[in-house]
Amino acid sequence: MIHKIFPFLFLITVLNGEIHVFNRSAGTESEIKTLPKSKLIYISAKDLARSFTSKLYENTERKKLVLYIAGRKIKISGNSSYIMIDDKPYQMPQITRVESNDLYVPAEDFLGILKATILPGINFDSRKEFLDIDIIRFNITGIHIDVKSNGTIIRLTTKKPFSERNISSFINKHGWYYLTVAGAMVDTTTLNAGLSRGVVRRIESDQIGKTAQVAFKLGKEVISHEWYQSLDPNEIVITLRTPLGKVDEYIEDVKERWRLDTVVLDAGHGGKDPGSQGKYGTKEKDVVLDITKRVGRLLEKNAGIKVVYTRDEDVFVPIIDRTKMANDTNGKLFVSVHANANKNRKIQGFETYLLRPGKSEDAIEVASRENAVIKLEEKTGQYDNLTGENLI
Repeated sequence: MIHKIFPFLFLITVLNGEIHVFNRSAGTESEIKTLPKSKLIYISAKDLARSFTSKLYENTERKKLVLYIAGRKIKISGNSSYIMIDDKPYQMPQITRVESNDLYVPAEDFLGILKATILPGINFDSRKEFLDIDIIRFNITGIHIDVKSNGTIIRLTTKKPFSERNISSFINKHGWYYLTVAGAMVDTTTLNAGLSRGVVRRIESDQIGKTAQVAFKLGKEVISHEWYQSLDPNEIVITLRTPLGKVDEYIEDVKERWRLDTVVLDAGHGGKDPGSQGKYGTKEKDVVLDITKRVGRLLEKNAGIKVVYTRDEDVFVPIIDRTKMANDTNGKLFVSVHANANKNRKIQGFETYLLRPGKSEDAIEVASRENAVIKLEEKTGQYDNLTGENLI
């Protein structure tokens, strides 16, 4: 899944070429270099790592940096608009620039993503050229929803038990169930992306000072509700009971979850993997990217379908990351676009291969050929037990 978080861009020029940093957690002050003569503020990733007192791993040849901040892995790639936080990709509107053996990230975009995902305690003032760092760790970190015949069970993953005096809940007249936990920090990105099921139609979480609030929009009548804490594992468990005899509604709920509302379009190859090459030097990676974007625009305009791209520029994306993007965005249909060749010059038109049992020999041959791109990936251990047929 590709997460796009595009904060407002301040078009100003940094005058002194440095951002002043105060790290409250470490009690230190430092400076971060910026790119001169740039309307947007680009900051040094290496200096940023030092400001966070972070571990830093560098691959100069591949133009990649890996930072570890607050126990989370952040991967930055030169000349790419993508960053990885743990195993999740996020996209910025601007690319990371490579200058003087360092990577420079667009400050507003990059720090905005960190604040929205893993570091709610950082604050960047572009006009004052000041970055305030306060490392705050989340203690409400995940959500899982189970559907039963007489209701719905919501499990909130926590890092510790909370005092029950600090937890309260209620249902308002508009059909929202609210759970409030004083002294908690909630990972709003993870919870808000949770899959709604059963009686739950929508999930919204918010951090209000030192209090976390999680709200659930209810889609049907709830006759009673309660919560309790479990210790192994640490969870806040919410039970929402509904009247019996709602089987037909449950079936409709399942049908709705599988409605074709999200399509993942996968432009094959990219970056260091050019794919096939035409008679006059045309590269497959460029052709399929253009096709993919055109199809995406048509789907959005004519069918109102949400389109997720595994890549929308000339970058190399490992196969395992492409499928993970599809799963993380709850894509109902995954379409991989390639430009195949044929030994018979008279052949033209389209080939379509479907993921299903009983694949044809042609399909297996195509899959094996296309998946040879794995050789270009940095790590290939995850594919050791898979054959070419498995990977189609």
